[in-house]
Amino acid sequence: MSARIYQPAKNAMQSGKAKSNLWLLDYDPGAAKSIDPLMGYTTSSDMQQQVRMKFSSKEEAVAFAERQGMEFRVIEPRLRKTRSSSYSDNFKHNRIAPWTH
Repeated sequence: MSARIYQPAKNAMQSGKAKSNLWLLDYDPGAAKSIDPLMGYTTSSDMQQQVRMKFSSKEEAVAFAERQGMEFRVIEPRLRKTRSSSYSDNFKHNRIAPWTH
């Protein structure tokens, strides 16, 4: 049984950073998904895919995985590049009109 430890990206509908400081531990799929022939639903016999554990730090998640004796990989979050701009930059006049090029 293997798992991945990662910090989730913020939701596209979020403007703030709420709940983005948590670390998650998800189990990797142990069995392939199949299609139910009658209804066409995607099913799986692996119940570990439904388990998602939350930790307040990466170290806690790693310590839990080591105590359980499971294989794991840590996916480090990518840092966002922030651009600082002022409100007045929205109203700057560009001397070169785009239609004159």
